[in-house]
Amino acid sequence: MDLLYANDRPGRYPDSWYVASAELPPERPALDGDARVDVCIVGGGYTGLSAALHLAEAGRSVLLLEAHRAGFGASGRNGGQLGGGQRVTQDVLEKRHGPETARQLWELGDEALTLVKDLIARHDIDCDLRPGVAEMASSAAEVTHLHHYAEFLADRYGHTQTEVLDAEAGHALCPSPVYKGGLIDWSSAHLHPLKLALGLARAAEAAGARICEGTRVTGIEDGAQVRVKTDTGTVTADHVILACNGYLGGLEPRVAARVMPINNFIAATEPLGERTADVLTRDVAVADDLFVINYFRLSVDGRLLFGGGESYGYRFPADIAATVRKPMERIFPHLKGVRIDYAWGGTLAITMQRLPWMARLSPRILTASGYSGHGVGTATHAGKLMAQAVQGQSEGFDTFSALPTPVFPGGTALRSPLLALAMSWYALRDRLGL
Repeated sequence: MDLLYANDRPGRYPDSWYVASAELPPERPALDGDARVDVCIVGGGYTGLSAALHLAEAGRSVLLLEAHRAGFGASGRNGGQLGGGQRVTQDVLEKRHGPETARQLWELGDEALTLVKDLIARHDIDCDLRPGVAEMASSAAEVTHLHHYAEFLADRYGHTQTEVLDAEAGHALCPSPVYKGGLIDWSSAHLHPLKLALGLARAAEAAGARICEGTRVTGIEDGAQVRVKTDTGTVTADHVILACNGYLGGLEPRVAARVMPINNFIAATEPLGERTADVLTRDVAVADDLFVINYFRLSVDGRLLFGGGESYGYRFPADIAATVRKPMERIFPHLKGVRIDYAWGGTLAITMQRLPWMARLSPRILTASGYSGHGVGTATHAGKLMAQAVQGQSEGFDTFSALPTPVFPGGTALRSPLLALAMSWYALRDRLGL
């Protein structure tokens, strides 16, 4: 199935609260004829836009091709949480890859966090950036684990920007009967993800990059120079960067074998007014410890933006609002029946190890994807790392590319059914409290 068009209208942003609350630019022209550039980038999300910005600032001629609109995919639809570190915790990374590599990954995660904040400040991107992301636990045992992990990060990595929450403090922050405590990382942040993507696009163009929207890539021919074929012309480039994440489709089988698209869903309630205190009493974002994760925060106009729900096929459910309402009312039963004004889905991508896959597919073709729900910082950083690698500075890129990234069992044909079985099992465990 072609995920570029499975759930969306060509060239149209989804009907989300993000779209409704952002100033959208006019659609950029599609590629018309042939072009020759130093670097051709495929994909207009955080990865591609960041790569375009950094390469253009370095004086390279850059052409970015986007099948829909800049920020159309997960970059413009996600939960807006900007976290540090990696998607996998540091204690697990130490066991899996050793202390040295784990520290390198921690430092790269810190670079990603700093990079996004610096880009927002340097390019004056108004994207409602706010500090604080909380992790809430659904059991006393998990609260203890989170508090021990906060001590571990302070002792091993000097990370002291964490506020621990016992049951009373946790309930004071988030009055849900499900949560028993947790922590807040004040170095992390939350933001309006589409406004960030649109701001990166403006910055890239101001630096000299060219963005063509409505331009679908149909094939790539490697060689002494790389030829990128589209429906409306061909781009010849010294280097190509693949930045498609969950929307890659069959364009590059080596990526598709290791990076799998999955769908996630968000609902925006009506403005809650004084009832915002029934959700959060501080302006932080929240993610919980359930395997089928719930994440939420308050919008600047007082709506609950709640991400959750389960879907294991490539198609979105017919009623996204109903899909999200189930976990939302489980976490906040006192909001039962609240009006939902917007509900939308998006396609992200995961890897088996839940770490991004960065690779040189050839000396002239680089790729990065599979951010596994940690993409606001990691994807933006990946774009910079690939821009540096094109210029011969590949230390950070090489750290990621050296990580083992196994293919999904069953190949592209069976990976989704196998994931559906596994996710259904873990979803059942969540519901049973196991």
